[in-house]
Amino acid sequence: MSTVNPAISVRLADEAFAPYVLDSEYGFQVQGYACPQIGKPVAQWPVQAVAPYQKCYGIDPEEFSSYRDKDDSAIFVAWLEGRAVGHVVVSTNWNGLAHVDELAVHAPARRHGVARALLGVAQWWARKKRLPGIMLETQNNNLAACRLYEGFGFELGGIDHLRYRGIDPQTSEVAMFWYLMF
Repeated sequence: MSTVNPAISVRLADEAFAPYVLDSEYGFQVQGYACPQIGKPVAQWPVQAVAPYQKCYGIDPEEFSSYRDKDDSAIFVAWLEGRAVGHVVVSTNWNGLAHVDELAVHAPARRHGVARALLGVAQWWARKKRLPGIMLETQNNNLAACRLYEGFGFELGGIDHLRYRGIDPQTSEVAMFWYLMF
């Protein structure tokens, strides 16, 4: 695990959270769909190339408003050069693990260690709560996220080929569940 950028600070979300979310770009370019394989490194997964397109998840700052500063959940915001540039929403899942409900970094701030810093704070939060680990989900079209989680020490624990079929019966998008056990 590499060190975190010392220029990044992370703190609990405050009244600046909604304006930051509404003023940020979270999209990414999809260039292919990976065929995830449990027990194999991400670099060894076959990838089916597709015509590149932009994927953007709409993030609603009110969706997690009840998570702020609670005993079983929190929202942390990363700051770089005086600007909010990313956030992580973490909660205690029904299975006793910490759950990363959302991890997002403003597109221009990527590749500066923001996501890694936010994962570090989520890990700190989970350990403080004496939880046995962290879980999260991503998709097979977000290879950068897969590499990030793998590099942080997460391991792929589950693959769900049907999770997104209700949204689009023809989708090639696959849900992947990652775990970091302490």
